[in-house]
Amino acid sequence: MRIAVYPGSFDPFTNGHLDILERAARVFDRIIVAVLVHPSKSALFTTNKRVKMISEVTKGHKKVRVVHFNGLLVDFCRQVGACVIIRGLRAVSDYEYELQIFAVNKQLEPDLETVLLLASPQYSFLSSSIAKEVARYDGDVSTLVPPVVAEELRKAFNPRRGKKQESAQ
Repeated sequence: MRIAVYPGSFDPFTNGHLDILERAARVFDRIIVAVLVHPSKSALFTTNKRVKMISEVTKGHKKVRVVHFNGLLVDFCRQVGACVIIRGLRAVSDYEYELQIFAVNKQLEPDLETVLLLASPQYSFLSSSIAKEVARYDGDVSTLVPPVVAEELRKAFNPRRGKKQESAQ
């Protein structure tokens, strides 16, 4: 069984992340979405909330499991029996960073491969930061993130509006 790990902070999980995940699922037998616990980063959503949202988004994908991890990615990959790390590339600017991470991971675990998937053109501009920025100013994020994530972003940035809509339903 070819197990791949798709790591990231996913704060929040975007349609670009989902696109990479769905395309990777066509190639690998099992994909583990590994949500990074990063204590030095200030995240909008807790790790558990991110895992819950991604689990909801991917509930129909039988090949996908969503978990969180901390520590070195290569150690996590060994623990789950993964042979591949999946990474997405949006632009040339991402390549240099990914190359550095690849080199370190290869040094730490020579048998672990990295597969870089290019972002689909409609998502080449998209990042979690952009989705948060649009949501912060009450913009429409429906084309940027899955519906469950859009709802959580709305609640995070517009708590009163979220409560009004919840009580109306």
